[in-house]
Amino acid sequence: MTTLYSFRRCPYAMRARMALRYSAVAVEIVEVSLKAKPPQMLALSPKGTVPVLSIDGAVIDESLAIMRWALEQNDPADWSLKDDPAGQAQTRALIEENDQVFKVHLNHYKYAERYPEQPMAFYRAEGEKFLSKLDELLQRNDYLLADHPCLADVALMPFVRQFAHVDRAWFAQTPYVRLQAWLQRFIESELFTSIMQK
Repeated sequence: MTTLYSFRRCPYAMRARMALRYSAVAVEIVEVSLKAKPPQMLALSPKGTVPVLSIDGAVIDESLAIMRWALEQNDPADWSLKDDPAGQAQTRALIEENDQVFKVHLNHYKYAERYPEQPMAFYRAEGEKFLSKLDELLQRNDYLLADHPCLADVALMPFVRQFAHVDRAWFAQTPYVRLQAWLQRFIESELFTSIMQK
C-alpha cells in the first residue's frame, strides 16, 4: 500500500504529486489539514511537514527524494536525463539553488509584512535574479535543460508559479517572456491540472 500525505497548495507536495502521477505509481493521496495533522502521518514522520510517502511501511519524507523514487519506478519520457551526466549535474545545482536560495527570497517576498527589514521590492529583486537565470536557460530549449520536461522543470515549477502569483500583473510585464510561456505550458498541462483537482 502506497500512501502520500499531501497538502494541495504546498509547492513541495505539488512536485511530489506530479512525479508520482507521471510515473503512474498507484498511490492513495491523503489531503492533510495543516492545523490538524493526522496522527498516522506524524507517526511516520514526526517533523510533521508534507509530503510524506509511505510505501508498505517504508517512509520518504522529502519531496525531492519522493520524486527520485517515482522516477526509479518508471520514467517513460526520461525526466532523469539518464544518459546526460552534465544535465544531471545541472539538475542538482538548479534544484539546490531553488530550494536553498530562491525559496528564501520567495518567502520574504510573499510574506513581506513579516520581514519589515527591507521593502517588498527588495525581496522581489533578489528572487528575480533566479527568474532571469531560468529565462536565459530557456533560450536554447522549450524546457530548462532539454527539449522535453525533466526533473529540474517539475521540481522548480511550483515555486516559480508561487512567485509569479504574488503579483501577477508585475510578472506579466517582466521581460521573462520565455519563462512566462514555460510556466503557462505547465499550468495548462494535463499533468498539473490533474494533480490540482480538489
